[in-house]
Amino acid sequence: MKIRLSSLAAVLAFCFIAANAHSKELVAEFHGSRNTTTREFEVQGPWILDWRVTGDYSTAIGFELMLLDGKTRMHKGVVLRLKRAANGVKLFNEGGTYRFRISSGLAKYHLKVEEISEEEAKLYTPRGGS
Repeated sequence: MKIRLSSLAAVLAFCFIAANAHSKELVAEFHGSRNTTTREFEVQGPWILDWRVTGDYSTAIGFELMLLDGKTRMHKGVVLRLKRAANGVKLFNEGGTYRFRISSGLAKYHLKVEEISEEEAKLYTPRGGS
């Protein structure tokens, strides 16, 4: 049985893509509509934050997401500041133990923290507003 080279290449490409598609590992997920500080989560680098912020008044919301040290709760940086509904993905290279501090005014949020492979991190393209 002969396999054409282009068919073999297509099969190998599909296997590579399928393997990478399953390499994300969900570490933590948070959703709600109120101000809060999340429970701590531990993540290995690289990792992504896949986020979505919506609201009944999509152009009149306020949302701020800050990254905190998971143990000391010391401020590590502002991740997002929004005044309208949006979604996106942010890459973080450094692992650790973290929490998020969420300030939400008329906003609903859904946040997913996922570990990714080094190969996926190299292919990362920023998405979304901040």
